[in-house]
Amino acid sequence: MTDPQIALMMLGLFIVFVFLGFPIAFTLMAMGIGFGYYAYFDAGRMWRTFNRLGEDADMWDSWTAWIQGLFNNRIFDLFVNQTYTVMSNEVLTAVPLFLFMGYIVERANIVDRLFGTLNIAARNVPGSMGVAALITCALFATATGIVGAVVTLMGLLALPAMLKARYSPSFASGIICAGGTLGILIPPSIMLIVYAAASGVSIVRLYAAALLPGLTLVGLYLIYVMGRAILQPSVAPRPTEDEVPRVPFVKLAWMLATSFLPLAFLIASVLGSILFGLATPTEAAAIGALGGMLLAVLYRSMNHKRLRESVYLTVRTTAMVCWLFVGSYTFSAVFSYLGGEHVISEFVQSLNLTPLQFLILAQLIIFLLGWPLEWSEIIIIFVPIFLPLLKFFDIDPLFFGVLVALNLQTSFLTPPMAMSAYYLKGIAPPSVQLTAIFRGVMPFLLCVFMAMALMYAYPDIVYYLPRLFYG
Repeated sequence: MTDPQIALMMLGLFIVFVFLGFPIAFTLMAMGIGFGYYAYFDAGRMWRTFNRLGEDADMWDSWTAWIQGLFNNRIFDLFVNQTYTVMSNEVLTAVPLFLFMGYIVERANIVDRLFGTLNIAARNVPGSMGVAALITCALFATATGIVGAVVTLMGLLALPAMLKARYSPSFASGIICAGGTLGILIPPSIMLIVYAAASGVSIVRLYAAALLPGLTLVGLYLIYVMGRAILQPSVAPRPTEDEVPRVPFVKLAWMLATSFLPLAFLIASVLGSILFGLATPTEAAAIGALGGMLLAVLYRSMNHKRLRESVYLTVRTTAMVCWLFVGSYTFSAVFSYLGGEHVISEFVQSLNLTPLQFLILAQLIIFLLGWPLEWSEIIIIFVPIFLPLLKFFDIDPLFFGVLVALNLQTSFLTPPMAMSAYYLKGIAPPSVQLTAIFRGVMPFLLCVFMAMALMYAYPDIVYYLPRLFYG
């Protein structure tokens, strides 16, 4: 077999191992080192010391030199260098800080107060409880960026309230599942940091570019929720006085000031300091982490146990991301050295696609990969395969990255591996069937596709803010 054929076999075996359930980060490292040992195998270089031993060398020296030669393959040097590159990447420094902010905010008991306030404020809006749940999900998801936490917490808080208010189980489930995924798109998003580290795109410009598409998607979700409530009132009945009481305007304003404004101010402070150049993403993430701790203290929810849990979860998730990067960098380096990227590049170029056709093909592949894989694995492993082709098709990596971030909303919503649906099913009442949850998320998938179509048709949705802020 030729080296490019071995590279393609390497990629195929990796996909097989993923479907068999092997840990992805360690599978990448094992396959990178295994195939890299073959790719960089050089007997003369590896056993140079052993070959120079004289005839008078004793058996111990011979065996020592031979074993040292066995580990003298350049793949081990590459692995160490890639590990150091990941650990010294300044962009990734923001990841643990944003994660810590998210885990602290999750434990600050803000969400229940926020949902209750928005529920009262929106009581005269069609589908008011769904609108309140969606806005709460959007704010909470933006502050945390942790899909499982948002869906689980909102499922425990908002789903029983909506079911009690006679909402359709599928409609209520779809709102929570779709709203919980918004944190990986709307800045400050951890996913965008990971894409910036993988592609070399400025994280500041990426944040500015992703803001309007994220708000556009939220707007489409709200239009669908309110439109469905108007056209089909039975799925979202208007709340009764017992379910959502009326409160005086002054009291409502105070409730908003103590629940909605603190979280909104925290998000605006972090994002604004990045977009206006007042702080780097890492510095802004540190501000956000400190702000999250202050919120937890003000809401009297900070204690040693919650702080310890937040630190532990931050370290665990950060380690997962870092090892994914180490494995991906090693795997990609060996794959490229064997000629795999060149084969894929030549094949795609031979199809004579237009830039629009290439974008659609790439997004279709990423959409399909979202069924078995999570966003982190797609961004770190498969997106770098497309990046070298962007220059050939004259596509801006900034635009491509926002499009991928929008597309990856579907990875949490598309059966059979719709993780948001499984998160919700795990804490939902037994009467809420998984099939009902799947039915509920389908219209929101159409909203995602509509948002992507709007980006294709009106690229200024992506470019307006970066051009406004940075020229």
